[in-house]
Amino acid sequence: MTHLADLTAVELLAGYRSGDFTPVDATEAALERIEQRDPAVNAFVLVDRDAALDSARASARRWASGQTLGPGDGVPTSIKDIFPTVGWPTLRGSRLIDEAGPWDFDAPCVARLRETGAVLLGKTTTPEFAWKGTTDSGRFGATTNPWDPALTAGGSSGGAAAAVGAGMGPWAVGTDGGGSVRIPASFTGTVAIKATYGTVPMYPASPFGTLAHAGPMARTVTDTALLLDVIAGFDARDWSALPSQTRPFSADLTELEVDGGSLAGVRIGYSPTLGFGSNAPEVEARVEEAVAVLASLGAQVEKVDPDITDPVEAFHVLWFTGAAKVLEAYGPGALEKVDPGLRAGIEQYADASALDYLTATGVRMDMGVRMGAFHQKYDLLVTPTMPIPAFDASRQAPAGWRSDLWTSWTPYTYPFNMTQQPAVSVPCGLTAAGLPVGLQIVAARTRDRSVLRAARAYELASGERFSAPVAPAARVEPAGEAAR
Repeated sequence: MTHLADLTAVELLAGYRSGDFTPVDATEAALERIEQRDPAVNAFVLVDRDAALDSARASARRWASGQTLGPGDGVPTSIKDIFPTVGWPTLRGSRLIDEAGPWDFDAPCVARLRETGAVLLGKTTTPEFAWKGTTDSGRFGATTNPWDPALTAGGSSGGAAAAVGAGMGPWAVGTDGGGSVRIPASFTGTVAIKATYGTVPMYPASPFGTLAHAGPMARTVTDTALLLDVIAGFDARDWSALPSQTRPFSADLTELEVDGGSLAGVRIGYSPTLGFGSNAPEVEARVEEAVAVLASLGAQVEKVDPDITDPVEAFHVLWFTGAAKVLEAYGPGALEKVDPGLRAGIEQYADASALDYLTATGVRMDMGVRMGAFHQKYDLLVTPTMPIPAFDASRQAPAGWRSDLWTSWTPYTYPFNMTQQPAVSVPCGLTAAGLPVGLQIVAARTRDRSVLRAARAYELASGERFSAPVAPAARVEPAGEAAR
């Protein structure tokens, strides 16, 4: 019999509905799995067993009475330690933050989860202030990969991805300012979507500005869409929030399944490198195989690069001036106390002017125009999520890489934070070493349903759904932090 901790949210909800088990059973299974597996991967900074079980008991009573609160009632869920959460510290991986609080309000996504009756298990790890593509911090150490605890889970939502991938709750909420839900999804064989900017409201506003998104993370596309249904929607605290959807995202996937998973007539532009990246051969091979599956479902696939160049320098200006703004709140001397890589980036761009910022903004606007033109011809753009599989968790980049800076090995994720387009990462196979590879599907702004539909069609046709084998391992020292 399948362990309850390995069931999807959809399967759990069906079990609650049928009476085969209750939210208490599912929550106890998730907590047991955390006890068993979290010492190997270090995904959680906080687990509130008592609050989770109280919430599960309340959910079980609602299910018994037929008065559930919403589509996520009773689903065990974790929250990235970036989102303010009533009663729990939000430490953001930093020694600069006082645990004493006060912690007296919920971020919009947390409030939505409470409103739907989800069971909040605890908070997951992040690098300091979510600044990079691996998940390690001086405060909490390194988060590793359920597939091999010697390897990184990616970042900055590495704790969320590791929790989901290891069966420590079927749902997690992360953030994505340059790939931070998609990078770890690719490395851990899980699913994540960065929806169109503003679809999932953010409060407080991120100092990284309109690069930063909140994103659902799960083990299947349908679970991811269902979580997006819960956390999306207008919130007046977010000045850039889009109107609430009038139809659930998950409903489109139900329709797709009725239609047999066809992608007939969908126009796909497949770009292995976006014109400026390069891939490990096994990654490119798995992605090529996935593209063939999409074509077999009726999609019209053409190999093509969009008319864009690498926007990394403009991204760095926006990113590291945002990071400097983060530290401003902590007073003089804060820069000397943070992750050395974060400090180096802030110092490199310390002299950036308003003109530099506006020039970088102009780069992203031009990219948006070019991608808009691309999507006049192609409904979807398909790329690898990552050019490489997961690497050594004690490092900031693969051994022998040209740079330790995280953007040097994530060329396919941050461009779509610049353009604010929806992008999903879905597993598309394993390397010979047994490590996951991710397929990224991108659409024009507000076409979130299109990327979810294509990802689900691929998932149905390929049968990709992974359960990571976790072996005990010692916690890995974060690179560059241990000596501080």
